[in-house]
Amino acid sequence: MMSKVETNLAEYSHAGTTFEAHVAHTGGTQKRPVVLVAHQWAGQCYHECERADLLAEAGYVGIAIDTYGKGVRGTVGADNSALMSPLMADRALLRDRLLAAVAYAKTHPLADPSRIALIGFCFGGLCALDVARSGTKDVAGVVSFHGVYPPPNLGPQGPIHAQVQLHHGWEDPLAPPQDVIALAKELTDAGAKWQLNAYGDTVHAFTAKGMNARAEGAQYNEIADRRSWQATLHFLEEIFA
Repeated sequence: MMSKVETNLAEYSHAGTTFEAHVAHTGGTQKRPVVLVAHQWAGQCYHECERADLLAEAGYVGIAIDTYGKGVRGTVGADNSALMSPLMADRALLRDRLLAAVAYAKTHPLADPSRIALIGFCFGGLCALDVARSGTKDVAGVVSFHGVYPPPNLGPQGPIHAQVQLHHGWEDPLAPPQDVIALAKELTDAGAKWQLNAYGDTVHAFTAKGMNARAEGAQYNEIADRRSWQATLHFLEEIFA
């Protein structure tokens, strides 16, 4: 019988800003790996919280994190660039907020602080990559789902220690093939252990149930959603072994 998932909201802070995380686990006292979930441009919503709950069912502490601040949320399906753009313009601040979430995760009573990973969707996929780019050794691996790939341009890229898995819709207009090739070179040059899973006839937001804007380049794809999640669970098993 599957253990019941317990959820709660938890606050953490960075540089005077308070953030609110959705935390999910199955209780008990045994320490376990933690997987953080970074949100798309609308901010933390049901999608990331659902994924955190699924991760809890898989035996992890799942934490849907927050990069905008407590109560700062956009609207799913709307233009949320006013929320995302300031962090895209200040990638050092974005990095530091993400690492603050990692630091919080390590303090959770059920956390095994030596086994931390971070996954993210859309803007959150870029967040996952920026955690890897930070050079942190506190995160074993990151996973990007239909992310965007521009480098942060914060000076020379040092070694990347976190393993990287990418799930990419090959027809995604927000990440054309030349961006994918540039990212592959960036990761290789940084010595990263990386893997790319590309899905044909698949555009942006392929994990977002209900998304149906193919003409604008965003559409849910059940096959890509299912296969990318299965591959992610296998990746997590490997990096935490």
